[in-house]
Amino acid sequence: MENRTEVTNFILLGLTSDPHLQDPLFITFLLIYVITLVGNLGMVLLILVDSHLHTPMYIFLGNLSLVDFCYSSAITPKVMAGLLMEDKVMSYNACATQMFVFTAFATVENYLLASMAYDRCAAVCKPLHYSTIMTTSVCTWLIIGCYVCGFLNACIYTVNTLSLSFCNSNVIHHFFCDVLAIMALSCSDRHANELVLINVASFNMSFALLVILVSYAIIFITILKMQSTEGHGKAVSTCASHFTAVTVFYGTMIFMYLQPSSRHSMDTDKITSVFYTMVIPMLNPVVYSLRNKEVKNAFKKIVFKAK
Repeated sequence: MENRTEVTNFILLGLTSDPHLQDPLFITFLLIYVITLVGNLGMVLLILVDSHLHTPMYIFLGNLSLVDFCYSSAITPKVMAGLLMEDKVMSYNACATQMFVFTAFATVENYLLASMAYDRCAAVCKPLHYSTIMTTSVCTWLIIGCYVCGFLNACIYTVNTLSLSFCNSNVIHHFFCDVLAIMALSCSDRHANELVLINVASFNMSFALLVILVSYAIIFITILKMQSTEGHGKAVSTCASHFTAVTVFYGTMIFMYLQPSSRHSMDTDKITSVFYTMVIPMLNPVVYSLRNKEVKNAFKKIVFKAK
């Protein structure tokens, strides 16, 4: 315990030390965060207000928007503070909290996307039985399961990482308290801790991806069996937004964590991390609102009522 508390705070190097880039980056991230804030909280509010959107698909979408807002808020404000005021020092407890919150909500999103794939599979493949398959209780338990898995995973990650001793450098070569970046600072043997991290992360991603791939394989087979062009179009439009969100989320994660260690570059990791910590939470509500007629109609109703 004494060894572990020798480091009382961490210093985040951030994205860049070039003073000429700090103001443009601050403005860019501020714009991204405002769009994330308005887009995600707006989506949650829209789904709560419009009774036509009180269906499993939109309940999942509302939770996805809430999760995107939460894990973006765990990272972006601190990054902006570092760029604007050069506030790069983070206490041990604040770093642990940021790591926990980000890991928890990122994992929740992982499982929410898998649950949404199952929901879309039921909607396309069993449209007549959809209301009996995706009941309110089934939807509720799936969402609860996502949050339980997310926070349990965050507990494992945080305890596993902070059980290490930090007695040498406290400089994190990143812009947030990423698990891998903090582990790299440890002065104790971290082999067992890295194995735990790899196994837990592999299980989370593999299980969710398996559910998604199986669901889309069944959807694809069902679409091929459809006779009408109208049926094809409706099935594709039902899944298009979710498929786009899945591709962006897992494409980034796979690039970040599954590339060979010899090809890892700290600068490349930082750029990739910006994408999945800040850009993806901004893109999800845009993707779902632009490609969803019901969301557009609900938004128009609220705008016209306000006028």
